[in-house]
Formats: sequence, structure tokens, C-alpha cells
Amino acid sequence: MMGLRGTIWQFAILVLLAALAVHGLGQGKDDKQSALVARGKYIADDVAVCSQCHTPRDGQGNLDRSKWLEGAPVWLQSARPVQDWPLQAPRIAGDPPGTDAEMITLLTTGIWRDGKTLRPPMPQFRMSADDARAVVAYLKTLTQRR
Repeated sequence: MMGLRGTIWQFAILVLLAALAVHGLGQGKDDKQSALVARGKYIADDVAVCSQCHTPRDGQGNLDRSKWLEGAPVWLQSARPVQDWPLQAPRIAGDPPGTDAEMITLLTTGIWRDGKTLRPPMPQFRMSADDARAVVAYLKTLTQRR
């Protein structure tokens, strides 16, 4: 027969195991989010190279890392005249210019919330939904400095 001390000890172990399990479950969620953001960073920074148009440049023409993806004048010019060629790439860092669903649609179809395709020089990406979600998760982690 177990005494009160044994019962308290068993209860303490159960509480400790429950706390470890809950902590472990939370870690898994944090790990998944970190992996999603890392994937989005890789896609946005190294594959799609969003920084080339959405990050301003310094006086020497280098990307200004202190204003990463905060919008910039479009430095590209079309070889042929294009009537509504954009002069400014929008800020996409911190709080992208659309809802998560709108940004995912844009990145998976090339169509913006107004139903129109994106105009050059913006590429008509056809990312998978998972890749687009990862990019949006990454963009939302970037702090807004404005």
C-alpha cells in the first residue's frame, strides 16, 4: 500500500510529464513556423530575388539592407515603351500590401486582387501554394522601419 508520500510523488511526476509534453508540443509548432519562415526567406531572397526591385539602393547602387523589401524606385527600363510601366515597387516587408490570401493568389497565379495580371517588370510567378505561404510568412517577419 502506497502512503500519501508515494501518491504525492506520483502526482508530481505526472504533472512534470504533462508540462514537458505541453512544452514539447509548443516547440514543434515553433519549429514548424521557423522552418516555414526559413523556406520563405530562401525563396524570396535567393530564388525570386524580390530584393532586386523591392529594396532601395544606396549611392553606389548596392542594396540598402537597412530597408530590406521596403519598396523602391523601379530601376529597370523596358526595351520598348510600355504605357503604364511602374515607377515604384511597393513595400512588401512587415505588412505586405494585401491579405495573406491575396498575396498567395498573386504568387501562385500572377493575378492581383483587382483580377488583373501583374504588369512588367514583376514576374508572373507560379509558385506552389506551400511556397507562397512560406514567402508570406517570411515577409511578415520583417520589421517595418517607416
